[in-house]
Amino acid sequence: MAKQSNILSTEEARLVLLKSQGLLNSGFGKGKNAVLAAIQHLGYVQIDTLSVVARAHHHTLWTRVPDYKENYLNELLAEDKTIFEYWSHAASYLPMSDYRFTLPRKKAYAEGKSHWFNQDKKMNKYVLDKIKAEGALQSKDFEHKRDGAANWYEWKPAKQALEQLFMEGKLMVAKRQGFQKVYDLAERVLPEGIDSSYPSEKEYAEYLINNSIRSYGIVTENEMTYLRSGLKSPLNKALKRLLKEGEVIEVKLEDVKDMAFYTTSDKLKSIEKIKTRNDVHLLSPFDNTVIQRKRVERFFNFDYMIECYLPEPKRKYGYFTLPVLYNTNFVGRMDPKADRASQTFYIKSMHFEKNFIPDEKFNSAFVKTLNAFATFNGCDKIVIDKANGKWKKEMKKLIK
Repeated sequence: MAKQSNILSTEEARLVLLKSQGLLNSGFGKGKNAVLAAIQHLGYVQIDTLSVVARAHHHTLWTRVPDYKENYLNELLAEDKTIFEYWSHAASYLPMSDYRFTLPRKKAYAEGKSHWFNQDKKMNKYVLDKIKAEGALQSKDFEHKRDGAANWYEWKPAKQALEQLFMEGKLMVAKRQGFQKVYDLAERVLPEGIDSSYPSEKEYAEYLINNSIRSYGIVTENEMTYLRSGLKSPLNKALKRLLKEGEVIEVKLEDVKDMAFYTTSDKLKSIEKIKTRNDVHLLSPFDNTVIQRKRVERFFNFDYMIECYLPEPKRKYGYFTLPVLYNTNFVGRMDPKADRASQTFYIKSMHFEKNFIPDEKFNSAFVKTLNAFATFNGCDKIVIDKANGKWKKEMKKLIK
């Protein structure tokens, strides 16, 4: 149980974080409604293009909703309009109920901020006018053949304009066709009755604080503004106010006493009720739980990074390693590859932490999750390439 002095042990902090992240008996339920509940609780789910295994947004949701199906996201986006695409700390699916809190970022782009590249205002106007006149379009709808001997296609400026107008909030993603965005005017995408009032600085700061504590359980002040600029002063003011009112409380960690963390009394009271199980989770590198690497190292003593952006000679664990969470500990890294053509799921390499020795309980839990993950990736065969010899032999006895 949490100590009255509000000093938490590492294990207590882990329980709060993992429970808040939906990794300990999430309670989201089943089906599409559970997917919406997960997104609303987490605050965002990051979108990523890498498809070594199921893309990050699908993987993250499958981890918390075991009967997840990939079509659920597009249904929630295009039909139900209960989620939308925009930028959190990165491109993400967000709950539609949080729409108004994306307006400050959109205002900054509309007032001149550029999204990665210089603006072409003529192209922006051309793209916007074309969508106004013709309806929802993809970037490929702006391809045009250029005159000249080479006869090459030039569409990149239009794609840049689409992204800029999307960041400004003039366009929204109406749906996805495959993995391609279909853009339309924001007013034609937004559902009726959506609150689009511009949040005050106080409202926005309190939103960030409450969102962070709800989804992570225990957070630092810096983590509340992760990859967001210009918010430290208003957030600090809001945090002080909420502390004074008792809505938020400050806690310390036994092993990190020089740093302040924030949570709520309800989160602390819930610690003794949190039940753990010897479950294994194979997390996406972009999963909400591990995306802030410093927090993962602080709470779990797990130094994790994704190595696909490193030159191959500098990789230690593999191209796309997945953190392996066992109960409340990160115990290893699995480098996978789903070969959908042959329906074969490869473990290219498996690395365990130095202080962890896999036993029968772990192996059983691991295989259960591995089989389910392989099936989710459209694979019915599992092949282990590189791993500890004894463990590899045990796995061969257990995998389907």
